[in-house]
Amino acid sequence: MRPLKEKVSITLDEDIVKAIKELSEEDDRSFSQYINKVLKEHVQAQKTRPRTS
Repeated sequence: MRPLKEKVSITLDEDIVKAIKELSEEDDRSFSQYINKVLKEHVQAQKTRPRTS
């Protein structure tokens, strides 16, 4: 079974939307699939990053 997904609404800068659309097309993914991929990678990197005090 695929993981559940939740629909959200966010506001992004126009230049970011344009860049993500271009990158998602290059990666042969939909806009939302690409954002999900990038966010998942970022969250995983944050979890493994050593915390500084």
